[in-house]
Amino acid sequence: MPIATRAFAATSSTAPLSPYGFDRRDPGPDDVAIEIKFAGVCHSDLHIVKNDLGNTTYPIVPGHEIAGVVTAVGGNVARFKVGDRVGVGCMVDSCRQCKPCLEGEEQYCVPGMVQTYGSPDPKAAGTGQKITQGGYSTAIVVDQNYVVTIPDSIPLDAAAPLLCAGITTYSPLRHWKVGPGSKVAVIGLGGL
Repeated sequence: MPIATRAFAATSSTAPLSPYGFDRRDPGPDDVAIEIKFAGVCHSDLHIVKNDLGNTTYPIVPGHEIAGVVTAVGGNVARFKVGDRVGVGCMVDSCRQCKPCLEGEEQYCVPGMVQTYGSPDPKAAGTGQKITQGGYSTAIVVDQNYVVTIPDSIPLDAAAPLLCAGITTYSPLRHWKVGPGSKVAVIGLGGL
């Protein structure tokens, strides 16, 4: 059964976000349904709302730094259960069969990774939604491979921005094995 969802959406590049209602797709066997508690505000959300890249489809619900609580899981989901604290970043699906996906680089998915908002949503048949809609909403349904556990020690409001701004700064530190005693220069990262 589709999940009735309340959200704030942009209806044009010049209008402020306004209330918007739509149905999220039914959770499939590999999906996690999440009640969104917090969503960070990222500058890329503003770029999409204002159509700065020239490809925004309206109405669009932005938000890709999502923290919330699991409300349902599909039959194939073993890592999450109802009540778990979880987060979602900028991707909600990919083919997981092409070479980049098999190498753990789903962002380069050949058929195209599915972004949290603004991407064609191949799993949304029957909901009336042609594109994914983001986290400035009450609920979201995401493939389990794009859901992360948020430890109890991190408040959900503090966790949400870590799912974009946090990982953007953490990822290169991990890639280059930066640790105690390392010297790092930070140049021009703006809000990050």
